[in-house]
Amino acid sequence: MEKRGMRTPQPRARRPSQLRLVEDDDIQLPARLIHLRHLPWIECYKRQLQSESKSENTQKSYFYGLKALIETPLPTEGILDEAAYESMSIETLAQRMEPMNGRLDLWAHSIGNLRPTTFNARLAAARHLIRWLGLLWPEHLQRARTGKRLPRTLTRRELSSVLDAASVSENPAAALVVTMMLDTGMRVSEVCALNLDDIDFDDDSARILGGKGDKDRLVLFTQRTLARLQAWLPIRDRLNLADEQACFVNRHGRRLQPRGVQRMMDALASEAGLPKGKLTPHVLRHNFATGLLERGADLVTIQRLMGHATIATTRVYLEISDQTLREVYHRAQSLREDMEEQSVGESQLVETTPSTSSAGIIES
Repeated sequence: MEKRGMRTPQPRARRPSQLRLVEDDDIQLPARLIHLRHLPWIECYKRQLQSESKSENTQKSYFYGLKALIETPLPTEGILDEAAYESMSIETLAQRMEPMNGRLDLWAHSIGNLRPTTFNARLAAARHLIRWLGLLWPEHLQRARTGKRLPRTLTRRELSSVLDAASVSENPAAALVVTMMLDTGMRVSEVCALNLDDIDFDDDSARILGGKGDKDRLVLFTQRTLARLQAWLPIRDRLNLADEQACFVNRHGRRLQPRGVQRMMDALASEAGLPKGKLTPHVLRHNFATGLLERGADLVTIQRLMGHATIATTRVYLEISDQTLREVYHRAQSLREDMEEQSVGESQLVETTPSTSSAGIIES
């Protein structure tokens, strides 16, 4: 019998991450998935990613990371074979992915030794799948802390070595690929997806269609890029036996792929005397952005040329390391001295060159 004046304490409310979705063993799918519940999950999830304009690379990354999660066995389960994995229905997958059964935790522990950026990418894929299934993401599974990483770039000497190696490379596309990335800031996926119809030779530009985030943008070509593009086109026409629309084709006549570009970069790095991994397509993209910044371009312009969704992504180029700051300073000083010397030389030329008058040549 409860005492007068004393209230029965109420149980504390549990956080959503501590609740099972339902009291029984059945998972209730969201209404948008009810009519799909018996279909194989892979194709349905792929269509979902496509509807969100996820790039091909993002889709591949998601499926690669999710495979290990879905195949992670609980102590009472056997090993999931390939056929069962591929034919699993959405309903069965939702039952398997119930957040509080421990599978997510086992998987998260198994990938804990990955680099923070890789760990966070895998976590993002898992969170996306869990939410697509209408389940609750556990609050205790958090992103790993990542320190600020400045964009890696090549020094002027390294860049010169790479350009020299590309100009004499056995791969006829190397010189143009390197120059185009360095002069336009295009992503490797954008270079590989570029078609001849996307290039406007009259305007010295190209239209990037469906870039990252499914955004279109304009990139501008330098005279150096245009010259190498014109030199590449006859070679491309000889290689293009499959009637590809691609600007870049490999030696088999098929569209150049990002992996092929990276192999090209590895070969050029070796020929230029750079350590393995020092030269990547993204490093050339970073060089393009930092070069614009050094020459006085504002962040909004750089953002548009790079195709960044937000200016916060572009702002990372302001966080230049001390070493890079020294290089930029010395480069600017050298340029100023060259300009001053040129100015002095021109003034001396004017003073010592004979002038003409109606009376003839007058010696100064």
